[in-house]
Amino acid sequence: MRSIKTPLVLACAASLLVVSACNSEQNAKSATPAVTGVAVATVNGTAINQSRVDMIIKHGASAGQADTPEARKSIIDKLTMQTLIAEEAVKKGLDKLPEVTEQLAVLRQSVLADAYVQDFIKNTPVSEDLLKAEYDRIKATITGSEYKARHILVETEAEAQAIIAKLKTEPGSFAKLAMEKSRDAGSKVSGGDLGWFDVSRMVPEFSNAVSTLKKGAFTQEPVKTQYGYHVIFLEDSRAIEAPPFEEVRPELTQQMQQQNLKKQLDELKARAKIEIVGTPAVAR
Repeated sequence: MRSIKTPLVLACAASLLVVSACNSEQNAKSATPAVTGVAVATVNGTAINQSRVDMIIKHGASAGQADTPEARKSIIDKLTMQTLIAEEAVKKGLDKLPEVTEQLAVLRQSVLADAYVQDFIKNTPVSEDLLKAEYDRIKATITGSEYKARHILVETEAEAQAIIAKLKTEPGSFAKLAMEKSRDAGSKVSGGDLGWFDVSRMVPEFSNAVSTLKKGAFTQEPVKTQYGYHVIFLEDSRAIEAPPFEEVRPELTQQMQQQNLKKQLDELKARAKIEIVGTPAVAR
């Protein structure tokens, strides 16, 4: 089944690195204990809050990382060490270095930009009617057929001819011959089975051969491709159908959210006065 997935433009996604770096920024600005939230640890009187750990866990979850006691302990250990090192950096005056203040400014800007993006997505929901209309639009573009086939891949045309000759006398031996003769390690173990596929996924020579076969027939001549010589058996074909609306709803919602976001960012850029005064010199 053909997917209706579309590459998404991800904007300003906050990473664990950014979250951690922002923690360093906070510690570099002040060594006084934080007073908001429940502290899970303190370092020389500076509190590390539960909310900070929760935030890092939340970002980790979006990347597939599990929320476990071990993961939380590791985060607290890292934040503890990071707080301690940041305090030492402040004592040495490193927070006043131009390159450090520049990095902190960039990180702050990145987090603020991400906050704007998340706020926009949260407060600009995509209506059910728009989702269904977009689904119907994409569904209407899905045409053609998909095929279920087997193949045997060999190195020479003579080998392929010999297999075809064998199939003419023993038509039911295709799977057995594929397991014995095929050079395609991925399919030979299942008798050359390629499952269901859209011909657009295949090289042109293979696609052309499959699309001209009748159900239950095999190629009468070897099919040459960049991989070698193929003997192909067509098991079945069917019209390509779009996946059900509910199945693609989350993906479609995200896609349309990103489209709305891009439109908003384009409008912001169009209204802004942006002057590029020159290309930055390459650092040497």
